[in-house]
Amino acid sequence: MVTNSAAQKAEEDAAEMDDIEALVRQAADAAWDRKALGLRALDIRGLVSYTDFLVICSGNTDRHVGAISESIEQSLRESGRRALGIEGRQGNRWVLMDYGDVIIHIFTEAERDVYGLDGLWNDAPELELEAPPDLERPSYY
Repeated sequence: MVTNSAAQKAEEDAAEMDDIEALVRQAADAAWDRKALGLRALDIRGLVSYTDFLVICSGNTDRHVGAISESIEQSLRESGRRALGIEGRQGNRWVLMDYGDVIIHIFTEAERDVYGLDGLWNDAPELELEAPPDLERPSYY
């Protein structure tokens, strides 16, 4: 019988977390390719059991939100990742993309203010992401 040692388990967990963070960074880059605003990646491991990261960003209009979500989906699909589910594309005011370990919320700025997810998860640590220098990064909370 073969069992994993604690060290092997720790290495596997670290490798999995690196993959998850790479997924977050890829989604962020795809969102920034479409000029997403106010992008934040929140590490909610230990706060909830259903996911590890929330990515939250905004678009100026419903068409902008749709373009951001399509860019993310295409980029992740090209690397072999498919969403478990995507909701909200009918109106494109709030699109939710579920990738299991990462859940992505894309709002119009007005919807983002109404639902206040940034405030709800204010205690969650934020993954440091390097935004392109040409993008304004409004502070939401």
